[in-house]
Amino acid sequence: MLDRLQSLADRYEKLSELLCDPDVVSDNTKLREYSKEQSDLQPAFEAFTEYRTVIEELNAAKLMQAEKLDDEMREMVKMEIDELTSRHEELDSKIRILLLPKDPNDDKNVIVEIRGAAGGDEAALFAADLYRMYTRYADAQGWKVEIMDINSNDLGGFKEVIFSINGRGAYSKMKYESGAHRVQRIPTTESGGRIHTSTSTVAVMPEAEEFEIEIHDKDIRVDTFCSSGAGGQSVNTTKSAVRVTHIPTGIVATCQDGKSQNKNKDSALKVLRTRISDMTRLEEEAKYAGERKSKVGTGDRSERIRTYNFPQSRVTDHRIGLTVHKLDQIMNGDMEDIISALSIAEQTDLMDKGE
Repeated sequence: MLDRLQSLADRYEKLSELLCDPDVVSDNTKLREYSKEQSDLQPAFEAFTEYRTVIEELNAAKLMQAEKLDDEMREMVKMEIDELTSRHEELDSKIRILLLPKDPNDDKNVIVEIRGAAGGDEAALFAADLYRMYTRYADAQGWKVEIMDINSNDLGGFKEVIFSINGRGAYSKMKYESGAHRVQRIPTTESGGRIHTSTSTVAVMPEAEEFEIEIHDKDIRVDTFCSSGAGGQSVNTTKSAVRVTHIPTGIVATCQDGKSQNKNKDSALKVLRTRISDMTRLEEEAKYAGERKSKVGTGDRSERIRTYNFPQSRVTDHRIGLTVHKLDQIMNGDMEDIISALSIAEQTDLMDKGE
């Protein structure tokens, strides 16, 4: 571990030199590449720097303890050794986590798709609730949310909503949300007061850059049509909505939220690239399923991952057996406790497997 940390520290210091090199400063591509690499290495570098300092101070304190000391000084040295030992253990655990393989998509923006599944109108209403939960969580993180496509029902629910979340580290936190979300509550459409169970599905995909997935004009078919639903005078009068079909894969992406046809086309292409990239990613992950699969999981959209029980104000994440009794706060976007627990579970799983 120490050899690897020293190698990372050497690279960090080398990057500091490179970022002062006039040739690098004048090259925007290299400057951006090296700045990002150094930023990624910084937490491990700072932890290792403190780790070395703690070891030096701990060794010095132990040498002092071996000397002839009066009772007061011996007690002070013992307290210092206890504190340094505790900090050493904390840093050791922190560094082991920092050295775990990092998901290359963690820093990316995401595209999220939420669909009402089993439960009809109630499932659509819950899909709208999940959308609000995620947008409030994104606001708290300082991320930007943009709707790309939406299909609503007469009750204000969403049969489907597709939106992007832009912000550093968005995928690292949102990736745990892919799967089937189950709600148990009395629907507003239920006159008998009976509790119903409905589900909505969530798919979270790291946004694909243009250079990652190249789409040729000959491989796509672009159709335009009038947008539907609430949206002003342009609805059903202007062909601003765009549907893009990727002929080789059959993947389709639609965008009708914007009033500009060009903007909608750009958004649809962004969704299309991301879906193609996500399909490839999931196919690759499927090859290494089984023992390498994390108990947390971030890919299977049919897996029931969480239950929201309104009568008991309870939210249960079935992957890690976590139950919290603060449903109102979670639906208002206060999701950090759940996401942190999922992240820790994944890290622990990786450490147990020795990855």
